[in-house]
Amino acid sequence: MTRYLLVNGPNLNTLGTREPHIYGTTTLAQVEDRCRQIARDAGAELVATQSNHEGALIDFLQAHADADGAIMNPGGLAHTSIVLRDAVAACRFPVVEVHISDVTKREQFRHHSYLKDVTANQVVGLGVVGYEVALRWLIEETRKKK
Repeated sequence: MTRYLLVNGPNLNTLGTREPHIYGTTTLAQVEDRCRQIARDAGAELVATQSNHEGALIDFLQAHADADGAIMNPGGLAHTSIVLRDAVAACRFPVVEVHISDVTKREQFRHHSYLKDVTANQVVGLGVVGYEVALRWLIEETRKKK
């Protein structure tokens, strides 16, 4: 069975309550449920994780090295983590970087993502719908290769 990963970094466990004027009121559990349904409809499985710890995200990617693709919202680690970049670069499957807000229209330090050069695609500034867009893109890419 085709398997996709949904990887969320620091502070994304607070979706729904954290700065709703930026991130909206949808919870991470709701995002995961919606993505699981889209994956099921496509005959695939979705395995989700969230951690506030960089190493836990890297461990998760490495433990699921046989996945078919991943959606990753690294949160603030996108702008700071070279080791997370290295872990994504080592993935044999495509990774789509997602950001709920338009990071290019926020503080200057958010404009650069260390992951941009090692991800297959980016979905930025679409709100939580960006996760669905990323998953649908991954599903299509997987179908092209089979």
